[in-house]
Amino acid sequence: YKGGQERMTISYQQMEGCREWRKRSCKSGQHDQKLIVFSFQFFICLVHFPDLLQQHYLRNTFAYLSPEVTSISLCVFPGAVPGEPMKKDENSRRGNWGNQIEFVLTSVGFAVGLGNVWRFPYLCYRNGGGAFILPYFIMLVFCGIPLFFLELSFGQFASLGCLGVWKISPMFKGVGYSMMVVSTYIGIYYNVVICIAFYYFFLSMTNLLPWTYCNNPWNTPDCSSVVGSEHQFNFSLANATSSLEAGVSEVVNRTKRTSPSEEYWKHYVLNISDDIGNFGEVRLPILGCLFVSWSVVFLCLIRGVKSSGKVVYFTATFPYVVLTILFIRGITLDGAINGIKYYLTPQWQKVLDAKVWGDAASQIFYSLGCAWGSLITMASYNKFHNNCFRDSIIISITNCATSVYAGFVIFSILGFMAHHLNVPVSEVADHGPGLAFVAYPEALTLLPISPLWSLLFFFMLILLGLGTQFCLLETLVTAIVDEIGTDWIIKNKTIVTLSVAIAGFLLGVPLTTQAGIYWLLLMDNYAASFSLVIISCIMCICIMCIYGHKNYFKDVEMMLGFPPPLFFKVCWRFISPVIISFILIFTVIQYKPITYNDYVYPGWSLAIGFAMALSSVVSVKTLNCISAEVCLPNNGKSSFRDSIARLYYVSSKSS
Repeated sequence: YKGGQERMTISYQQMEGCREWRKRSCKSGQHDQKLIVFSFQFFICLVHFPDLLQQHYLRNTFAYLSPEVTSISLCVFPGAVPGEPMKKDENSRRGNWGNQIEFVLTSVGFAVGLGNVWRFPYLCYRNGGGAFILPYFIMLVFCGIPLFFLELSFGQFASLGCLGVWKISPMFKGVGYSMMVVSTYIGIYYNVVICIAFYYFFLSMTNLLPWTYCNNPWNTPDCSSVVGSEHQFNFSLANATSSLEAGVSEVVNRTKRTSPSEEYWKHYVLNISDDIGNFGEVRLPILGCLFVSWSVVFLCLIRGVKSSGKVVYFTATFPYVVLTILFIRGITLDGAINGIKYYLTPQWQKVLDAKVWGDAASQIFYSLGCAWGSLITMASYNKFHNNCFRDSIIISITNCATSVYAGFVIFSILGFMAHHLNVPVSEVADHGPGLAFVAYPEALTLLPISPLWSLLFFFMLILLGLGTQFCLLETLVTAIVDEIGTDWIIKNKTIVTLSVAIAGFLLGVPLTTQAGIYWLLLMDNYAASFSLVIISCIMCICIMCIYGHKNYFKDVEMMLGFPPPLFFKVCWRFISPVIISFILIFTVIQYKPITYNDYVYPGWSLAIGFAMALSSVVSVKTLNCISAEVCLPNNGKSSFRDSIARLYYVSSKSS
């Protein structure tokens, strides 16, 4: 117990109490006397230093005890036996969630993000409608939930962030740094998306949405509004609303129609440049919204999980209220049923297409946030005996059910829009920023009281984005604080949070320029793509093979009070790594150079994209090599190979 015996003072009364406990519990010396004395010392150590239960080296102590002593030590400490509540399991140094609901809501807010709204519905209709849901849920069962449970149990057992947990094998600490690199990339551009949602939210506070008509200074001759005609622009709001209810629409017969929402997005909001290298000027309104976004994130995390745990009661639940309101409004519109049919009508022949299974596996993997480091971080603030097995199932299923539910909301509105335009749903369906800031806003202009629905929609996007951003920032802050670990930095964690938030804001400034959208999409496509798959695969190999699957199963059993189910043992060791490898191969085979509408990215920008992707993967290899030479002193007498051997030896001994 790491010198705890030398640091504590045991009074005579405490020793007498332990002797009395021995007489009652051990039935007069049925066990070896020396082992019993050691268990008494260990028990007193836990009484004086309850935080030791949260530390990784506690498990090492159990590894060297006989089963009898282990059972004795566990029995005297409440909570180790299933059914006995923990009387004192608070990590006073790092802090814990206020209650378990806060952890579940935070994890739901992290997993349920923008991708559930703007990516899954598009993938579903593109890959066979309802038929896509079959491979989607199969991948959830065999890959999503097992990986989710693996990361939660990993972080909860160690009670450390994505860097500290790799004390189980210093050789693989580079995986933790890779998770930090990925979280940094995602956090930079993700908050820019949130700030644009803020911008649209503020612009929706008007009587008439500014992207409704075409006779604005930023519009081009190709612009064609789906609402009325241009001479109706000067009508009063009552007349405009009346015309909307009457379903008046006009589509100009041109070779290529450009919607007012698309021109508003490109020429007014972004004022987009003609090339990724032409940054132009900073868009001050977006920069201001970026400042607002980072300020909100910082204020919500000012006290770490203690403050964010209270905020998620609103940010994680209200999006479902908005989704339900939009769903009820959407299904009452003309053409909504056609949109939903297009979304769900199964095309069973596509189930035999490998691409469909690849998209299903990729969506599950990225949607749950595996290998970002955030799941490990959030779970590290759990109490030691929390049932993270139950939580992983609840959160994973909630995430996937939300994706399916959001599809109804999106396609009911898009079906209504297609009905007004008298075109197939496929011509108005989109994904990503094109759905959030072009297609859906245009559809909202067809509704009576359109500013109200626009406010609700963009407020929902803001909350969905903030739920994920909270966890990304907390991941970085926790990793830094745990790694340094001094009393000063723990007490002044708020300063670390502020510093990371300021750095994130400054790094996001280039994304608010006229070329910002090009860089945002470049980071989205490369910074967190195949690198996440590689990180997750290495993590599975390290835990199951290097640390040892039997050791990890014992850890989980000690923590939860029951061993992980056989299904999860098989998935962790065999099925999930195979699926992860399949995702990686699928990603490589399906790779296409990124484009944005008609713009083709130049070669040098793609090289930067690959550099971002490789930066996280290379950090695994580089830092592993550094660990092999530095983490354990060799006094200049052993080779690099010997250093690696000692690191593996540490992993095996720590088990």
